[in-house]
Amino acid sequence: MNQIKNIRNTLMITICYLTALLFIYAATSKGLDYENFSIQLGQSPLLSAFASWVSVTVPLAEIALALGLFIPRLRFVSLLGSFTLMVMFTAYIYIILNYSAFVPCSCGGVLEKLTWNQHLIFNLIFVVLIGIAIIFIPIQNTKIITNKKQS
Repeated sequence: MNQIKNIRNTLMITICYLTALLFIYAATSKGLDYENFSIQLGQSPLLSAFASWVSVTVPLAEIALALGLFIPRLRFVSLLGSFTLMVMFTAYIYIILNYSAFVPCSCGGVLEKLTWNQHLIFNLIFVVLIGIAIIFIPIQNTKIITNKKQS
């Protein structure tokens, strides 16, 4: 039983680190090409009215969530925030693909090489992974509480 808890904990930590890496990469990519990112958001049929606000808020949120994923006390809240952000990104891509006549590209770096359908699948995989980490995190918290009682 203890081995299963260790596997779940390792999987949860791995998902946290992968998500943090994704968010740090995405925020850095947006920051390095901020002008282009802002312009592309301004061309978005869904976000044009909020482009200036979103172009600043999203990278900052990605960095904050990534940092929180490394801090055990903030991990659960950061996972919930990461899940929410990834669901929002995924919903945005789905809406753009299925209901928009114009498909802007506001991704940078390696993700820019993906088609919108591939990006949708990529995001869905991360939504599922983060969901798994959220399910597994109470096991880690229970283990920490149990260890404190034994001390």
